[in-house]
Amino acid sequence: MKTHDTTPYFPAWRSKLAALGRRLGSTRTRSAQEVESEFARYVPKYLFEPPATGTGSRKRLFPWDRTFWCFLWQALQPQTSCRAVVRKVQAQSESQCLRIDENTSAYCQARKRIPIQRLTEALRHSAESADRIAGHHVPGWNRPIKVLDATSFRMPDTRANRKAFTYPAGQKKGCGFPVAKALALLSLASGAFLQVVTGKWSASELGLLQGLWPLIDKGDLVLGDRAFGVYVMIANLCIREADGVFRLHQARQLDKRRAIRIGKSDWLVTWQKPLYQKAPYLTDKQWAALPESLTVRILHVKLPVKGFRTRDIWLVSTLLDLVLYPAQSLVDLYFRRWGIELCFRDIKTTMGMEDLRCLSPAMIHREILVFLIAHNCIRALMAEAARSHEVPRERLSFKGTVDMVRSFHSELVHASSPRRFARLRRRMIEIIAADRVPLRPHRSEPRAVKRRPKKFHLLNKPRHLMGNLPHLNYPSQGAKHRA
Repeated sequence: MKTHDTTPYFPAWRSKLAALGRRLGSTRTRSAQEVESEFARYVPKYLFEPPATGTGSRKRLFPWDRTFWCFLWQALQPQTSCRAVVRKVQAQSESQCLRIDENTSAYCQARKRIPIQRLTEALRHSAESADRIAGHHVPGWNRPIKVLDATSFRMPDTRANRKAFTYPAGQKKGCGFPVAKALALLSLASGAFLQVVTGKWSASELGLLQGLWPLIDKGDLVLGDRAFGVYVMIANLCIREADGVFRLHQARQLDKRRAIRIGKSDWLVTWQKPLYQKAPYLTDKQWAALPESLTVRILHVKLPVKGFRTRDIWLVSTLLDLVLYPAQSLVDLYFRRWGIELCFRDIKTTMGMEDLRCLSPAMIHREILVFLIAHNCIRALMAEAARSHEVPRERLSFKGTVDMVRSFHSELVHASSPRRFARLRRRMIEIIAADRVPLRPHRSEPRAVKRRPKKFHLLNKPRHLMGNLPHLNYPSQGAKHRA
């Protein structure tokens, strides 16, 4: 008689007798698509589920979901190659006694198959998650505040990239890198990217803005630099019943003889619609819909703080009510825009996005979106730490949060029980909240480079035309080789 035939079975004891085995079994079945499982709470999983039929329905080694999470993990590891991602998947597969091909072709092709629309939706959901955790709240304001700003990214010097984005002015063909200009719309409450529009390096910021107007809703307050402090921008905001606070464009000057003084260094001015100078990025119908005149508020601010690049700042705004919007509140709000400049520093310097690595414009677009999604997930985690421990979000370290996610990830994935997972995650949030940037008011540290570059020759011709360069210490050897 076999033992298992006579052993009594009590279903009520199952959870106590076999709990450990069930937990370990679930841990073993984790796959590479869950490398960044911490961020699954910010990006819905259904966005990258393979469809039942049609494109993407075929069972592959890298379906949409696994490819997306691998791509996201790659974005959080600066300068990580596709081969390193495949090795990561290989290591996890070997632990399950499965063997996969070590070629990177399958992963690279899988990244091309991810629909850009799905990545755009993931970016929107991650930004909404960060804003929801942050409470949609900017101290002193009870309305959504969005920030417009532009930056640029370099990319590999391929024929497709050169055709789509071109070189900056002054670069010789074959000696530089194509540069893309990106205009981003961010949330001031959480620092998350809502959307980004890319174009050539020489593209106008107001021209790129046409792709972001659908995201500016009624009641929004928009911040921007002097590129947006013009008639066309403010008139479009008035049409959408939104408001703005911008630096006054350098081509605009205040004529105090025609202005109404409403306070110290505070005036109301009426701007007229230009008669003959139509904006090139607007259609005739859009230009005709702009109002013939509008009233704006102009403020003059002096900055006596040592180390600031600009001492006199002129602001233009559509917030005309002196009682609801005192001058000092507008000045303080505009200075908050500097935090968005730090978001660009975080994503370009800390996350290594300044030099993109994809070889085609379509993949460049996907790479930018994945970087922004990873950035938004980090911002959501920082907002959660700030809210749970009641600390200002601006004081938390972005670099420290990224390092914490990388360090705690393996422990969270291999947690032996849900209770241990919750305890580790609470501890991670606690450490993130404790890692605060010190307050250093009036600090002035001009940009300077201490490390000297190595004395290599400059590539002032295409490489195939440079020939065999002479050695810096032995210049005669190069002449012998050329002969």
